[in-house]
Amino acid sequence: MKQLVLASNNPGKLREFAALLAPLGIEVLPQAHFNVPEAEEPHCTFIENALEKARHASRYTGLPALADDSGLCVSALGGAPGVQSARFAGEPKSDERNNALLLEKLAGQADHAAHYVCVLVLVRSADDPQPLIAEGEWHGEIIAQARGTKGFGYDPLFLLPDLGQTAAELDPALKNTLSHRGTACRHLLETLQRTAL
Repeated sequence: MKQLVLASNNPGKLREFAALLAPLGIEVLPQAHFNVPEAEEPHCTFIENALEKARHASRYTGLPALADDSGLCVSALGGAPGVQSARFAGEPKSDERNNALLLEKLAGQADHAAHYVCVLVLVRSADDPQPLIAEGEWHGEIIAQARGTKGFGYDPLFLLPDLGQTAAELDPALKNTLSHRGTACRHLLETLQRTAL
């Protein structure tokens, strides 16, 4: 099997990507396996941060690397929290404080449209001139009362009007087929089936 380093220490992401890429003969290893320090994420776009993380992990390991950057964009807030989604209410990271701040900033706003974004970047080497890039979006709206216990982050506030449920109320298997990360993963897999690693 070919090896690829995941530019993340998140065990959930590792399981997800390992399961997706195993059928293509790709073994996914976490960057912690190689003692890769966390990369800086200084940019204001998802794609730049994902590229930064992928190049960083590849540079340290000499292996192809996969990174994702994702977050919530709210129309009435000019796209915020965006790349700051995990740290919207500052450090230490807190879903509860992030959700409270989001609702505070949306108070009195008529437009509650929002969408999740996920950008995946795969580099075959640290200096890969043509990284593989896949993107997914998931559209919904922010509600004032949290509902559901299955999700994380902003999921309890992220309503899918067509389903009448929040992302935190969805069955995890259904969520994976609909979500921004699920869509980006499918796009990446399609590309990898046509492109050598």
